[in-house]
Amino acid sequence: MTGPHTTFQEWSAQPRIERVPLSHVSIELGHLYREDFAGGIDLLRRHFREIKPWVAAARDRAAALAAPGKRPRVSTCFLIDDYFSVFSTPDEVIGRLVEAAGDSGLTIDYVAREAGCAEAGPVRPAELVLDRLVNEPAPGTDGVKPPAKASGWVTNGDRPPGSSAQPAMARRPAWQPPAENAKSLHSIYLAVEIFSRKPDGRQWSCPFLAAVWQLLRLGMLRDDGRPVAAPQPAGERLPSTWESMPAVLRLNPDAQPFSAYRTLSVLARQFQNIEAAVGVVLGQVAIEEEVRQQVRIRAEEEGVVLPESLVQRISYVFDGDSNRVP
Repeated sequence: MTGPHTTFQEWSAQPRIERVPLSHVSIELGHLYREDFAGGIDLLRRHFREIKPWVAAARDRAAALAAPGKRPRVSTCFLIDDYFSVFSTPDEVIGRLVEAAGDSGLTIDYVAREAGCAEAGPVRPAELVLDRLVNEPAPGTDGVKPPAKASGWVTNGDRPPGSSAQPAMARRPAWQPPAENAKSLHSIYLAVEIFSRKPDGRQWSCPFLAAVWQLLRLGMLRDDGRPVAAPQPAGERLPSTWESMPAVLRLNPDAQPFSAYRTLSVLARQFQNIEAAVGVVLGQVAIEEEVRQQVRIRAEEEGVVLPESLVQRISYVFDGDSNRVP
């Protein structure tokens, strides 16, 4: 029922925001694509051997993040591409990954499907994030740029008329450079395609799925108050098809929580542009305020200093080209 200036609603109609357990740091041990798997187990062994020192350093940093006298909670994860190219089967791929990591003394706690960032059972995480995108208007503009949901693009600034190619004989205004919204002395302008249109619907871009992946690892996504793509135990046998595998699979029954206050990804340098694009996307995602407050309060209770910006909670190590076929 409504009054002149007030709306009343039953409390039971409000979805309860469920909490997710949080580690201090989630360490991503890499991404796996078809060509990596084709390189054989020796290539995977080399990758884990090369990143091992970074993993040790990340665990030391986690100890600094935890309150004095408290044992840091650290979990590891690995992302497999089954969205852009399907290859082999989960039991074979995961078995080879676990073996290669174990040869270097590393444990993979969780393994995830990239396609799970697009669709996780009845929930579509990518659609949830798309619905939460808020265009960042450039200073001095009227905000008429089409929303990301219509255009399929997000940017961190403005590309004014005259900055794009036009027919040679066409009259056009003098060229003006694109400008970053929050530049520091000079602009770094980034435009990110978040999806393309296909006959059967949207095809999500790699940077957009990577942004969804980071939000899952930070424990920031809910669907009607429920956690999205909650990890499922592996059980005695690994799935034999990608379609039957959960979005996130817990391999280690003793693992610390999958989601964390902060994330670290150890990746080959060729992912650097993709992860820069992730920052542009995450800078325009409106997370539910109750979820934000829930995580902030828990961090304060544990004595964890947590940046307000989600992007500042994400760290990277770009180590050469360690997980690619030479």
